[in-house]
Amino acid sequence: MRAAGVMEFGGPEALQIVDVEPEPLGPGQVRLAVEAAAVSPTDTHARSGAYADRDPVKTPPWVPGMDVAGVVTEVGDGVEHLAVGDAAMGLVVPFGPYGGYREDKVLSANSVVRTPRGATTVEASTLPMNGLTARFSLDLMGLEPGQVLAVTGAAGAYGGYVVQLAKADGLTVVADASEADEQLVRDLGADVVVRRGDDVAERIRAEFPDGVDGLADGSVQDALVLPAVKDGGAVATVRGYRGDGQRGLRFFPTMVRKVAEDRASLDRLRQQVEEGVLTLRVARTFPVEQAAEAHRLLERGGVRGRLVLTF
Repeated sequence: MRAAGVMEFGGPEALQIVDVEPEPLGPGQVRLAVEAAAVSPTDTHARSGAYADRDPVKTPPWVPGMDVAGVVTEVGDGVEHLAVGDAAMGLVVPFGPYGGYREDKVLSANSVVRTPRGATTVEASTLPMNGLTARFSLDLMGLEPGQVLAVTGAAGAYGGYVVQLAKADGLTVVADASEADEQLVRDLGADVVVRRGDDVAERIRAEFPDGVDGLADGSVQDALVLPAVKDGGAVATVRGYRGDGQRGLRFFPTMVRKVAEDRASLDRLRQQVEEGVLTLRVARTFPVEQAAEAHRLLERGGVRGRLVLTF
């Protein structure tokens, strides 16, 4: 069975087509014929070996990929919300050869829902990981309607979903953007847009002198952006940053694997796409044989929307 993976960790050139064994299907599981797998920064870290110490599999190949979409080909006992032939999308917690860059994937049925009505499988593959991460960040912070949320990296996949979900939750959103991305971020729904950069905290404070109630730090600026947040405010981070212990700030490292089987939240994201609340953004597609080129492009930066591998 074909997959894009690495036999040795390294740069994009390490990605190659590898042969993997089919996964057995058990109760409460679903088998997908994968048609699309989104490419994320987490995938590039996995390819380079950043997560090797935590991977229980110590022999190659290693297959990255956290998002898949395709067609259900088999369902295990006890699965009632999906049927063979359904177009579906799912979140993958990758390890060893079992990441999402493979043409056949078995998942817990609680990690899989139907694709949004009217969306292609390529478009749907961009939603599960970033959408659930954004939703989890907001849930952890627990802000109330009318409070102010700052979002860095707002033009990115995670940041864009945070902006749209926060607006749907009734929050006021201040977001950063480059000059080139300002209209995009406004179109996503940000109430206030400030220029991105190392001084973004000052720019946010200029708009909200008392500080914001919460911050979703999609650009991973860590300590640089903390001055934007009022004392005791909430901060959601995506790479495990837990702050400096000052001013009573409350930190919420957002690890999407903790909500990998939150089917209700994933299905709600599907509904919000159908309602027009969330926008699925595809930057470019690559056949799976060109996975290395997709990784090169992503690592060069500036990609808006998701790169997607197709099978």
